[in-house]
Amino acid sequence: MLDAEYSRDLPISFIESDPIQIPRSYTKKQDIEITAFWTAMLAWGQRKTIIDKSKALFELMDNAPYDFILNHTEKDLERFAHWKHRTFQYTDTLYFIHYFKSYYEQNESIESAFLINGLFEAKASISHFHREFFNSPNAPARTKKHVATPERNSACKRINLFLKWMVRQDSKSGDIGIFKDILASQLKLPLDVHVLHSAKALGMINAEKTNWKLVEKLTNILLEIAPEDPIKYDYSLFNLSKSR
Repeated sequence: MLDAEYSRDLPISFIESDPIQIPRSYTKKQDIEITAFWTAMLAWGQRKTIIDKSKALFELMDNAPYDFILNHTEKDLERFAHWKHRTFQYTDTLYFIHYFKSYYEQNESIESAFLINGLFEAKASISHFHREFFNSPNAPARTKKHVATPERNSACKRINLFLKWMVRQDSKSGDIGIFKDILASQLKLPLDVHVLHSAKALGMINAEKTNWKLVEKLTNILLEIAPEDPIKYDYSLFNLSKSR
């Protein structure tokens, strides 16, 4: 069933109605990374709202987020005072900008932030990224809820979604595939309630809540089906929940 669902052509309008359209609208690698990460972190609620809010955010950066982050002035930051998305507010925006500025002043790509001695292992690497992301005395406690970590047994749906976008290259789902040191086989499923319900209906799992242990269990099942690219079934599971 999953293969049949994956083989089905996605609607032509899929990318136009999905948040993946935001990073796909950029060409500079760093712009793609920044917009993909930020959009993924905002990815809860209705997709249209996520898209509209993300577009509004990057318009405040003159649609050149990498250049803005590296070269903004303190005065420039005032323009974000009235932008927010649900619980993601001004304080969180300022810290994201602070992190990206300090990171990109020393690194070319955010992919390296997920590598430990040049290697990627999902649980360890995402946990490492979270620690480094908030490795600042200025890190607001409230912002930590917007970037998940397996160390808290979170499903890390939005981080896994970001990695899926960056690692896989797939014209069907729009995945961009600009990260080269992480393999598709190493990714974990972006698990949310929709995917959870589909997996339960298919008899793959029996659970009521998403968490990291469940992400690993379900991803291991998908690895048996598609060892080189288990996460290609992400949209299949999401779509099956919508069709029931």
